[in-house]
Amino acid sequence: MLVKLTISSSAVMFIFYVVAVLTFSAKHLQGTPVQNVSTAFIDRQGLIDLTRFGERIYGHPDKAAGEKLSNLEAHEMLNPEELGPYLEGDLLIPHGQKLIYRNGVTAYSARWPRGIVPYEIKGRFSEQELAVIDNAFQEYHNKTCIRFKPRSNERDYVVITGDSTGCWGSVGRLGGKQVVNLQPVYCFRKPGTSMHELMHALGFVHEQNRYERDSYIRVLRQNVKNGMLFNFDKASPSALYSFGVPYDYASVMHYSKRSFSKNGQPTIEALKQTSDSNLMGQRIGFSKGDIAKLNAMYKCKAQ
Repeated sequence: MLVKLTISSSAVMFIFYVVAVLTFSAKHLQGTPVQNVSTAFIDRQGLIDLTRFGERIYGHPDKAAGEKLSNLEAHEMLNPEELGPYLEGDLLIPHGQKLIYRNGVTAYSARWPRGIVPYEIKGRFSEQELAVIDNAFQEYHNKTCIRFKPRSNERDYVVITGDSTGCWGSVGRLGGKQVVNLQPVYCFRKPGTSMHELMHALGFVHEQNRYERDSYIRVLRQNVKNGMLFNFDKASPSALYSFGVPYDYASVMHYSKRSFSKNGQPTIEALKQTSDSNLMGQRIGFSKGDIAKLNAMYKCKAQ
């Protein structure tokens, strides 16, 4: 006996919709920029919420930042990335950069698939400076599953430049070409500066801006430069930047005690006196907490 199978037009439309969604998802997972995607969908894909930064994170590389940096005395305790005119000193998405998702002030970046970061080096660096960059790569390779690899034809990649615009980068994978700028000489005084900027590119923000930071530090507002207090804005409680790792004074992502100071006095005071609180602002290398967060974000197995 033959059975005649009929499919309604609504069923056909439903099948077409499912196929379209699956096709869209596959493209998204490969890094194709998308627009107007629901927040729930984005969160499931492991994207990074940049909304709290608003329009302040967008701008242009500033030559004045390089001139200011060139006046930094070698003995000064400030880290060079704390001196930039960019958001929080060193966070910048250049105008015109396409993002994984942006709709008005709502913007998202992404993690790097499988922790692989293709890169190019375009700056005119000395052999010593190239060795510092290579050391940063090796620290990631030795202590995490993240791998920096020379770019072949990947669409999304980091280009390391050496323009006279300071030390800066963006947060997470933006989509397409994105810059990590390390101004020669001044961004290479300590090995941790390169590691700091690359950690931004991997998706991490500054430690002192964590939501729970008020239990660990006090921002001394009276010493902060006029108009610069927004650089100490806290992340939202829903931001998953800590991955269960306790607040980390020793993080290579923590700023120094006098960042954005208008009078040379401290702007950040540790509320808990520990062996790590004396390391606040260090740029020697990763802390144990940094390694734990990197491995958690990228689901690395124990190194």
